[in-house]
Amino acid sequence: MTDSAILQAETAAMVARGIARLFARNDIWCLAEMPLRNGRRADLMGVDPKGRVIIVEIKVQRADLLGDGKWPDYLDHCDRFYWGLPPGLDRGPLEGPDYRPDCCGIIVADGYDGEIVRPAPLHPLAAARRKVEVERLARASLRRMTVAGDPHCAPWGGDG
Repeated sequence: MTDSAILQAETAAMVARGIARLFARNDIWCLAEMPLRNGRRADLMGVDPKGRVIIVEIKVQRADLLGDGKWPDYLDHCDRFYWGLPPGLDRGPLEGPDYRPDCCGIIVADGYDGEIVRPAPLHPLAAARRKVEVERLARASLRRMTVAGDPHCAPWGGDG
């Protein structure tokens, strides 16, 4: 791994931590690197106090943001979608029509905290779809907790 890739990974981890803290203060609990049924992987996926599903896609470099054509694939799996960015990253591209500001919020975060700079509009999932997504998230969380306590369980169960 190059020094640049290491720095990007560290920055992404700090952004994720800040967002997780912001969410926790608001009783939203999330899981990192959540696989979706369409083969994508959400950087953060969580559930708010009303049972609504939130996905955050984290971008730490302009080129990564501009080159991401897969992000609309996340919209079918959440009630709210956010971009998570570090302070100082140009948010200008997210205001353009290609990034659908009408359905995407923006959170700016560092390793200590985060701030919602544009709220994500609510685009409710169908109740049956939401139930499936929340159950998948719960099972992935429980599996990770179990494996953390007993690594010998890792070969069993799903990929969550």
